[in-house]
Amino acid sequence: MDLVINAVRHSIRSAEERPLLYVLRDELGLTGTKYGCGEGQCGACTVLVDGAPVRSCLTPVKAVQGKQITTIEALERDGRLHPVQQAFIDKDALQCGFCTAGMIMSAAGLLKQNPDPTPAQIKSALQGNICRCGTYPRIVEAVRLAAKHA
Repeated sequence: MDLVINAVRHSIRSAEERPLLYVLRDELGLTGTKYGCGEGQCGACTVLVDGAPVRSCLTPVKAVQGKQITTIEALERDGRLHPVQQAFIDKDALQCGFCTAGMIMSAAGLLKQNPDPTPAQIKSALQGNICRCGTYPRIVEAVRLAAKHA
């Protein structure tokens, strides 16, 4: 089966029910997408599928065939970080970094749909992403900053 990941077509030889997370990490070496809970509850494995955030640990590869899959590795363009990535640095919105890729992907998906979200809309969009360090206020600030630069 063929998958389009980060604008590159990949031929995958996995069972159709295999979670996308394992194909990304184990078969393609795209380790920016993290394994968290394996149950879709923490958001660490979030990627964009056709621009919308999805939990790759729950998504079978057959469900994303023919769709555009974007991982954290593809957000940077020509040596420049995505506005959300830069804002996370500028606002010191990460500590341990475990949730960061998933948070950034969820935020990037939000800004694609809503380029000027309110703090309440940001919190709602990120409610499925857990930050073990509790940097939620800085994460919201980072997404607001990114919205100004996106």
